[in-house]
Amino acid sequence: MLIAGAAASMDWWDEELCRRIADRGRFVVRYDHRDTGESTSYPAGSPSYSGVDLQRDVVSVIDGLELGSAHLAGVSMGGAIAMVVALEHRDRVTSLTLISTSAGPGEDDLPGMEPSLQALFSDPPPDPDWSDRAAVVAHMVEGERPFAGPGDFDEPRSRALAERVYDRTRDIAASMANHWVLEDDGRPIRPRLGELAGLPTLVMHGTADPMFPLEHGRALAREIPGARLIELDGVGHGFPPPRVWDVVVDALVEHSAEGG
Repeated sequence: MLIAGAAASMDWWDEELCRRIADRGRFVVRYDHRDTGESTSYPAGSPSYSGVDLQRDVVSVIDGLELGSAHLAGVSMGGAIAMVVALEHRDRVTSLTLISTSAGPGEDDLPGMEPSLQALFSDPPPDPDWSDRAAVVAHMVEGERPFAGPGDFDEPRSRALAERVYDRTRDIAASMANHWVLEDDGRPIRPRLGELAGLPTLVMHGTADPMFPLEHGRALAREIPGARLIELDGVGHGFPPPRVWDVVVDALVEHSAEGG
């Protein structure tokens, strides 16, 4: 089960990547978070759900598909969701894969985001007219550029994805806003990582991640007992770019075989 990051619908898990995994004998599930794609939508800036609900949604999807348990692979916020599901619903998780994620953002022993990204979050560009498809697509494309690794930003590919996302999303303004204002249960994840002992865990992290620099991935691999780390050379933050799909697919297939 592939769990997308904040404000990301299932479209961000590229169909070709999913097909490659499926062609290796895996049943691949991707789904829309609340306020993304064709899922339930709430007023922009006023979601009536919490981060805990996004975690519970994973279990609901597993139940709805009558899977019993699933291999979870999450990127960024999706990785944090996957970790909490593994901690709170251990019997529903067969293995764990964490991509571009962190269990300790903001902690003094881990590096913060790169200054250019800090500046972007401190002074974000103005919102476009959400009813103007071309303006929103351009806004989404430029929003992805700072997160890519050197040489990995593919503008035509990013534009095609943004167009697909816009066309599938019920309320694009809500989709772009609501996940950033969610509250969770306030319990930090990092002190609990030892509880994941015995759960096959794979960490994949880009060496050029500007959001969660590499040490975040290394910390996860170090503090989750038995976890394995794959460093993706030159990769930035977010969904793995096509040039590393062979590595990612091989790792996911091998890891899910280990998890049973």
